[in-house]
Amino acid sequence: MDAYELLSPVGNFEMLYSAIEAGADSVYFGIKGFNMREGARNFKIGDLKKIKRICLNSPRKVKRYLTLNTVIYDSELKKIEKLISKAKDFVDAIICWDSSIIHLCKKYNVPFQVSTQASVSNSFSAEFYKKQGARKFVLARELNLKQIKEISNKSYDVECFAHGAMCVAVSGRCFTSQFLHGISANRGQCAQPCRRAWKVSDDSGNELKLDNNKVMSAKDLCTLPFIEQMKKAGIKTFKIEGRNRSPEYVYTVTKVYRKALDNKLTDKEIREGIEELKKVYNRGFSEGFYFKMPTADDFSYSETGEQTESKEYIGRIEKYWSKSGSASVLIHHGKLKVGDWIYLISEKNSVKKVKIETIEKDKERISVAKKGMEVGVKLPKCFKGDKVYLIKEKRK
Repeated sequence: MDAYELLSPVGNFEMLYSAIEAGADSVYFGIKGFNMREGARNFKIGDLKKIKRICLNSPRKVKRYLTLNTVIYDSELKKIEKLISKAKDFVDAIICWDSSIIHLCKKYNVPFQVSTQASVSNSFSAEFYKKQGARKFVLARELNLKQIKEISNKSYDVECFAHGAMCVAVSGRCFTSQFLHGISANRGQCAQPCRRAWKVSDDSGNELKLDNNKVMSAKDLCTLPFIEQMKKAGIKTFKIEGRNRSPEYVYTVTKVYRKALDNKLTDKEIREGIEELKKVYNRGFSEGFYFKMPTADDFSYSETGEQTESKEYIGRIEKYWSKSGSASVLIHHGKLKVGDWIYLISEKNSVKKVKIETIEKDKERISVAKKGMEVGVKLPKCFKGDKVYLIKEKRK
């Protein structure tokens, strides 16, 4: 069986642990100031040593890719060079497309991969970057499977997006946020005006009624139903989008696609996988460009996402007793009942989904814990300060 690489997004340590636990082969992340997700809780340079230690101690020896894929100005060249020189011993590769970054990667002998921002959409472009020293190409999102196969057949190491948000602009190079708010998507600062409701009017004030006023809000990409066709197209690395999303999103999506890359799924397993994917944040699912050009059906109708579950902050862990496998939980908001499902989210561990079997207060069993109460709950290993979220079915 061919070995496929599953690449997961991480924006903080909660997401990092979750990606590793769910089976990622590699993770990609940004350093504040020079990546396409400036709004995410990006890491600091000082975190790179810890990230490396965590990844190398994992069963898969997870690889680490640093994204430096924004437009770079002259005034930033010294700063970016300093960053690359400091990062080189802690990352496996840098994801980039600006020629200045490529030059600096070569100067400091750091492997680099070409970002989707470069819109590599043919074998001539791939050959150009390969001659520059690129090890891998994240192909343009606008390619179909036939076009991808034509490139992969020429022995290029091909990476493609498998799941997550899609931009209405070509390979994400959008200027709407710049025009409206003065902050550039190409600098990782997109205000996402495309996700809002819009109306169309002329200079006289005449308005058109739109069937879907989310005319620029693309649905999320979901390739699970045709993952085998992607394998046959020669794709070796399957990339998940979502550095701005949650630890449970990273864990769920990574776990579902890990199973799909390791096995040929049955129709039933595909349906079950899609139901799992629907539970975490999404805008509805689309095939993207893999088979045909997107149509009106590939744009979302949703204001707050179409996920079937939501989470509500309940409280935090005050103490954990390993011998008994129980924790003291302080309820900060709402209430917690026996039978509820929760997320445990930690900076020291992967996100955990747990059913509440028992609750104790002053050595007596109770059925409901309310705001202000500190109660004992049977939980898997957790740490003081870990956050507890109640999982709720999202109302339609």
